[in-house]
Amino acid sequence: MSILTKSLAATGLCLASSCALADPSPALDRFSLSVGGYYVEPTFNIGVNTKYGRAETGDLTRDHKTLGRVRADVLLGDHQGLAFDYYRYTNNFDATIARTATVNGQVVTGDASANARLKVELAQLAYKWWFGSGNTVFGLGAGAAYYQADLDTMARGSLDGVSGTASDSRSDNAIAPLLEVGVRTALSDNVRLYAEASGVKKNGGNINGHIYNGNVGVEWFPFKNVGIGADYGITKIQLYRDSANYEANLGVKLVGPSAYLKVRF
Repeated sequence: MSILTKSLAATGLCLASSCALADPSPALDRFSLSVGGYYVEPTFNIGVNTKYGRAETGDLTRDHKTLGRVRADVLLGDHQGLAFDYYRYTNNFDATIARTATVNGQVVTGDASANARLKVELAQLAYKWWFGSGNTVFGLGAGAAYYQADLDTMARGSLDGVSGTASDSRSDNAIAPLLEVGVRTALSDNVRLYAEASGVKKNGGNINGHIYNGNVGVEWFPFKNVGIGADYGITKIQLYRDSANYEANLGVKLVGPSAYLKVRF
């Protein structure tokens, strides 16, 4: 059973076991499920150490890409609940870097190329506290994120006619601490605004780094239990790979709009 299936099943059990409660803030739902796409423009940078020195690509832009995303929220009272978020990002990166170095007091030119294949699968589950009882509520969340990162890298360098190559492949998965903050406001029964941010920090292991998310959006419910939403978000992924032969880092920034279908109860 996949991570996504297990997490949604757990959320459903929480909903089924809840007893009758007073109405929460109109900015919140007892249960909601959102499914949609995140249309992003990726910007990336690669840095590698070769036997001829450090090579950096600088920021490079890739073609737009659509990521599938699933979110679910359930209240376990009027002011507490669970929030789930899942997405996966995969892409290949290639870059060529021209560089100069000083060898025995003389400036020589060379080049380096870096290739990386990245896959990040992230599932976040947080326990949230909502403060406020009117149309606007503020949320704080703490939980855990399961992530799997596959990072394959190859570096080639040449300097003054001498060439060398280093390559490595690693897959790492772990549970890392998660923090979330957010604010939601109901302009009416059918229209809501929201802003939210989350951060995952991973230390140690073969691959370490951090993943940050932030977005602002609006939801519209033409029907009582079914609506649509749109937001604009930024995701920053910074990963570091350490090896006995060389070190590599890969930074990815995803910027773009999301659209989704939302059901609520």
